[in-house]
Amino acid sequence: MGRWSAVERSLRAQGARLIAGVDEVGRGPLAGPVFACAVIMPAAARAIAGVEDSKKLSAAARERLAAKIRERALCVALGAASVREIAALNIYEATALAMRRALGRLGERPHAVLVDGKPIRTLGIAHRAFVGGDSRIYSIACASIVAKVARDRLMKALARRYPAYGWEANAGYGTPGHISALREEGLTPHHRRKFCEGLLRNGEGVEA
Repeated sequence: MGRWSAVERSLRAQGARLIAGVDEVGRGPLAGPVFACAVIMPAAARAIAGVEDSKKLSAAARERLAAKIRERALCVALGAASVREIAALNIYEATALAMRRALGRLGERPHAVLVDGKPIRTLGIAHRAFVGGDSRIYSIACASIVAKVARDRLMKALARRYPAYGWEANAGYGTPGHISALREEGLTPHHRRKFCEGLLRNGEGVEA
């Protein structure tokens, strides 16, 4: 990507100078919170080369780009919803909560909000949604990278306390090694119980 999208350029031409890109990471894992990031990049600055959907980048590239994004952004904010909140609300509502928290922590009030995926009926904030937005919309891609780096760092820290599950490599997703450890070691307080119980009953796994 490495460039502003036509959508963002059109919004700026209409006077929306502060455009917040929003993305989440961690909807599908068996363990850990769901994270969201909201970021407003300076409208007058060139896009950062190499910015892309975080899933298409190596860990090293994400770390490098996240540092550049944080350095150049007008403002960046993270929000999260805990495993307990995911269990209480469901993953859809927990994701909306994480996004609301991220947007609420921005240092500037955006003129437009662009979100990856489908419209979120409970976001409570006017927004435009784009399926595959993290591959198409520059500000969403920036949010995707920062959110992924932040959540991966947390899962690596948790892995030091719970080394059996391989979270430093799988970020809590249902890899064969993670599922095997679940069967042998059981659940931790950081596991999403309903996700895990259903998966173990079906004998399935989801790759990170």
